[in-house]
Amino acid sequence: MIQRELIWSPDAIADLQEIVDYIARDKPDAARHWAQTLAALGKQAADLPFAGRRVPEFGRDDLREVIKRGYRVMYRVSDELVEIVAVLEGHRQVPDDISDR
Repeated sequence: MIQRELIWSPDAIADLQEIVDYIARDKPDAARHWAQTLAALGKQAADLPFAGRRVPEFGRDDLREVIKRGYRVMYRVSDELVEIVAVLEGHRQVPDDISDR
């Protein structure tokens, strides 16, 4: 099994921070837990990158996602890297430029 390095794009970090900040307004403890949960999904993606499904809006083999409780962690797979490119609430429209992040 190939071990790939995990990196988070600046956009994905900003997405995660926005989600955590929103949850923290009412439930700070839940926000911390949710940040850890979403970060763990990123680690899971690095460990088993092709276990995630192709992002249906793009249908590319290198652009994948894992979903947990309505949140989508999207990532790009290369030979050496798994790059988290976005963390979105499931009901939000996927930006057209997500595959270019």
